[in-house]
Amino acid sequence: MRTAYSVETVRAAERELMARLPDGALMQRAAAGLAVACADLLGRVYGSRVVLLVGSGDNGGDTLYAGARLAKRGAGVAAVLLNPERAHAGGLAALRRAGGRARGVEGAEELIERADLVVDGIVGIGGKGGLRPQAAPLAAAAQRSRAAVVAVDLPSGVDVDTGEVRGAAVRADLTVTFGTHKPGLLIDPARDYAGVVRLVDIGLALPNDAVELEALQHADVELLLPSPAAETDKYRRGVVGIAAGSARYPGAAVLAVAGALRGGAGAVRYVGPAGDAVIARFPETLVSDRGPKKAGRVQSWVVGPGAGDDAATVAEVLATDVPVLLDADGLRLADAEAVRGRTAPTLMTPHAGEAAALLGVSREEVEGARLASVRELAGRYAATVLLKGSTTLVADAGGTGPVRVNPTGTSWLATAGSGDVLSGLAGSLLATGLPALDAASAAAYLHGLSARFAADGAPVGAHDVAEGIPDAWRDVRS
Repeated sequence: MRTAYSVETVRAAERELMARLPDGALMQRAAAGLAVACADLLGRVYGSRVVLLVGSGDNGGDTLYAGARLAKRGAGVAAVLLNPERAHAGGLAALRRAGGRARGVEGAEELIERADLVVDGIVGIGGKGGLRPQAAPLAAAAQRSRAAVVAVDLPSGVDVDTGEVRGAAVRADLTVTFGTHKPGLLIDPARDYAGVVRLVDIGLALPNDAVELEALQHADVELLLPSPAAETDKYRRGVVGIAAGSARYPGAAVLAVAGALRGGAGAVRYVGPAGDAVIARFPETLVSDRGPKKAGRVQSWVVGPGAGDDAATVAEVLATDVPVLLDADGLRLADAEAVRGRTAPTLMTPHAGEAAALLGVSREEVEGARLASVRELAGRYAATVLLKGSTTLVADAGGTGPVRVNPTGTSWLATAGSGDVLSGLAGSLLATGLPALDAASAAAYLHGLSARFAADGAPVGAHDVAEGIPDAWRDVRS
């Protein structure tokens, strides 16, 4: 599992480690890792043109020492000092001894545009807000240039703890981060500025109880996926109920059932007005027109996709004592007090627009502050929340524990009906007995992986994503 920690936790771990190491040793570890990453990106170091954008403090020191290492290997290294009087003295001296040179910002844009590599050491993990006016033109010049851009620890101008970008920021091709991942490197919009992220181990000891973000990997998801035992029958595997679709949106029911059938449960019950469409596509579905209360026993419910204005069905499902997944129209129709008052788990799966409506803010606010938004929703509704989007986030009920970020998403998932497939898949995993946080996380992982396999660089429809889930499941298990 990939984990990310807050600035406060990282700083504390750095202080503890520095107290046990010779003076400057930790910075040399970081600089060595940074120099290796830069050399790997350049391919040929000798004769290359490297420009360092150097701010004050330790981040600038890491950059200068790495620049010195590249200069010793024959690179032409120029450091642009944004605050010459506050530049790291030891790093600056090392760069000059290695044959590098330093200068101010005057005329630096032209230098940047001729570079092969630009190293962003403007602001470290303590920075807040966008780039200052002096630095913003340098970041813009780096983006215009043909140079590869490497960010030191994180791109300058992004918020390390939240992933928010509140002004001008550096766009990197590669971010070399030290000790651990930081939340801003895993969450959009900041993630988009980071490029490829390379982690350099510098020996930090980080506490397990202070994790801010978790990103599951194949091995983690494999442990979550259910496997039927020899004596298991279809009912013991779990039955998921799908209350979805309407005369206007029968396809939502079909797609939710498609996801549910591939999510590990032994049977899928469908209730709603789209029974004919569902049974025509999936004859194995147990279809009923008598409503959720009389549909038969289930271990979880999915309610809301394509439901239109059927508030009565949403209320009926929320009154049950099994896990419930609320999606789409179900989010709009659900009574907030009924959700908060449930004793069984509730999983809500909004996209940014739906989350904005629930929070009473603009969609742009949610998209710009995804981490804060998912935690706020989870706390407000006492429910597990899966916030769909460019980086899908899952917060546990209450929003107090580590938030999970899904690493398998793809922009090809931005297609009508893909959310309905995800709801069915997650609901099915709930029926198998997975806790809401695990069901949501595993479903998002498989859903994204399936879309990648199905798309293979070309557009896909939601039905393609559903049909690809078995391949994604097998890949995780292989």
